[in-house]
Amino acid sequence: TTSHPAVMKGLFKSKPRTPVDIVRQTRDLLIYVGRSADSRDAKREEKMADLFKHIRELKCILYGNSESEPVSEACQQLTQEFFRENTLRLLITCLPKLNLEARKDATQVVANLQRQQVNSRLIASDYLEANIDLMDVLIAGYENTDMALHYGAMLRECIRHQTVARYVLESQHMKKFFDYIQLPNFDIAADAAATFKELLTRHKSTVAEFLSRNYDWFFAEYNSKLLESSNYITRRQAVKLLGDILLDRSNSAVMTRYVSSRDNLRILMNLLRESSKSIQIEAFHVFKLFAANQNKPPDIVSILVANKSKLLRLFADFKTDKEDEQFEADKAQVVKEIASLEP
Repeated sequence: TTSHPAVMKGLFKSKPRTPVDIVRQTRDLLIYVGRSADSRDAKREEKMADLFKHIRELKCILYGNSESEPVSEACQQLTQEFFRENTLRLLITCLPKLNLEARKDATQVVANLQRQQVNSRLIASDYLEANIDLMDVLIAGYENTDMALHYGAMLRECIRHQTVARYVLESQHMKKFFDYIQLPNFDIAADAAATFKELLTRHKSTVAEFLSRNYDWFFAEYNSKLLESSNYITRRQAVKLLGDILLDRSNSAVMTRYVSSRDNLRILMNLLRESSKSIQIEAFHVFKLFAANQNKPPDIVSILVANKSKLLRLFADFKTDKEDEQFEADKAQVVKEIASLEP
């Protein structure tokens, strides 16, 4: 007797694919897309559509969807397979060939994978250490309008790992950020500024070491390109970040050095005189460090003495928009310090 067709069909029903299968199939598709020319033939179109679908599936496993939360077992399997081979490298190098939706999905996948633990280890960190040149690709993305925001978001997630942040800080790329922050495209400039801030604030010991070793060129660039920029937003962000850096306890040696320079004092006094309230307030938080320094070099004292009456007049009607006790206390302290200076 011939068996019922439906039964036969049941025997050949495809098994549900595991997270490992999906990563492997994604890898194969990325290899295909990477190799094939940007032709418009039907086979390639079909493979591209398939790839977009796979990247979307990876995202659904990692983030869950409207019906279900992510399953940690599936996330671990996916992560392990993803970093077992060169899938991340393929995804980053193929990103320009994907459509906008797939690029967004891929960026979210890469971001999520940086935080996934396998046997309580962040295996993305080990992978990136072994493939650190991928950071060169991501950073260079700032020079490509179409890729900048995707690569920038990936980059910020990768520098959550201290070894990766150290590599970027110590690389020749750090100098480029002073230009990226001022790119004419506002969104890209803002993204670069966010990455720059993250690099200079997240990993305290690494940052302190970087600033001590690179003090001269770094602050020369910081002062001339950012604090003295003709762009209001650049100046505002730069003086705020400078305050965050110098007021961080781990950077105390760098702070002492910064507030001993008359050039730095001159720049901060110019920022104090700006018409923008927010720049004035941020500049004050750095200026107070010059005033509070108990070992002021003679040339700093003489500048403060020469400008004593101007400074006291400025601080007399210097207020924040909302009541701020700490600010008022700091201001009183600064006024006291300056009033008591003798030539």
